[in-house]
Amino acid sequence: MIKLITIGELSKMLNLINKVNKKPSTHILRYWEKEFKQIKPRVINKRRYYSPDQVQVIKKIKFLLKDKGMTISGVKSLLNLKKNNLDDYESHGLKAEYYKLSLKEKSKSLLKKIKRIKSYGKKNTLKS
Repeated sequence: MIKLITIGELSKMLNLINKVNKKPSTHILRYWEKEFKQIKPRVINKRRYYSPDQVQVIKKIKFLLKDKGMTISGVKSLLNLKKNNLDDYESHGLKAEYYKLSLKEKSKSLLKKIKRIKSYGKKNTLKS
């Protein structure tokens, strides 16, 4: 059985959250539906549901638009060329770039935590 994901769940998964009211920004996904013919959610009782394959396509679109800074027309042409298949073996492929970015963000987070721990230790040793 295929697990379908609602538009709200997908917005949270992709971290498309309104910073002011902390609610999922589902309007972004609805806009992308209009722009990209590759996104075709199932509509059941007027609610949108996305299959795992659709989720992968949307993740690619988000990565290219938000992380790589591409334009909508650029992403459209890339998706239409079928060169968007994320290749594990190509070091300059989209998947490699995605993983590099992900590792870079995780590294920055770890470095911040290490610095915080180090500064905390220095404060305690100065008091003694």
